[in-house]
Amino acid sequence: MTERATDRPIDPGRIAGQPYTDDLRPMTIEPVTLEGRFVRLEPLSLEHLDGLAAVGLDPALWRWTTIAVRTRADLEAWIRAALAEAEAGTSLPFATLDRATGRAIGSSRYLNVDRANRRLEIGWTWVAPAWQRSAVNSEAKLLQLEHAFERLRAIRVEFKTDSLNAASRAALAGIGAIEEGTFRNHVISQGGRLRHSTFFSVTDADWPAVRATLRARLDRHATATGTAQPARPGGRPSGGPARPGRASGGPARDRS
Repeated sequence: MTERATDRPIDPGRIAGQPYTDDLRPMTIEPVTLEGRFVRLEPLSLEHLDGLAAVGLDPALWRWTTIAVRTRADLEAWIRAALAEAEAGTSLPFATLDRATGRAIGSSRYLNVDRANRRLEIGWTWVAPAWQRSAVNSEAKLLQLEHAFERLRAIRVEFKTDSLNAASRAALAGIGAIEEGTFRNHVISQGGRLRHSTFFSVTDADWPAVRATLRARLDRHATATGTAQPARPGGRPSGGPARPGRASGGPARDRS
């Protein structure tokens, strides 16, 4: 019988009410570039606008988001809002680059950062249609989660999605994130629709199993595309952001 993520106990490594003594200092979150075999995540900037506009205006990408992005101007406003959140210290937005081509192909971010309680959310994630069903989203998740748990020492990473977005819910459950429940009438979404939001989380106790799942996916992709090589332990931060649209360390041999 296949175990579903929702069949497992929540927070199997911690008991409610037990003292937390690992690290009581607030998290320190700074802009960083994360690089894997297939993708590179670098701090989002307006220099990414043209590249993202070339691949990111398909209405299907924004069907389940709270705001509609239909034009280059909409996308510019979306990026500016992300940068304002970064300036306020509540978000850390990334541009997602395909290492094989150096092209900007999507975006994701840390948001709702709670430094004192060592938790954050991963969201506003999208990948251009031509790169969907590839290694891109899995490796981007691996890079962000690894950085959150192993460098920032977060104890919880959360995700939320429209309760009607079955594909997103299945994808989160598929990596081992735990579905925690649904907030009803949570947001007034685009077009005035009331959205219920379903929350998922990965805790530090869940992380080893989630990491193993994501690494196994990437290894299968590498084998299928003829780029089999040992998975890195997650990714690695690079020495500061490079020019947007350029990947460091040479292009990967795969076409992801």
